[in-house]
Amino acid sequence: MYLYNVTLILEDAAAEEWLQWMQDIHIPEVMATGLFVSNRLLKVVDSPNEGVTYCAQYVAETLEQYNKYQEEFAPALQAELNERYKNRFVAYRSLMEFVPPTP
Repeated sequence: MYLYNVTLILEDAAAEEWLQWMQDIHIPEVMATGLFVSNRLLKVVDSPNEGVTYCAQYVAETLEQYNKYQEEFAPALQAELNERYKNRFVAYRSLMEFVPPTP
């Protein structure tokens, strides 16, 4: 299983509107692709950055599902984010693989 993490640092003035948009529109659109099995949205409470920092996380069962999302859906969804909040955020994206516990 794979965790796709998007960390966003937002200007204070954009944070509340962005949070509502994420919860009402963006996350449901990402989940509607059918390529992720779960998601969560977290607020970083001890961020050293100015502004407000959030992490949106999505779990894919396979690397192929993640790659399909990146190829077919991510460009348009990221473009919408960039258009809505242009120059008001910075985003960092990473992909992590779950490590099974040792017996």
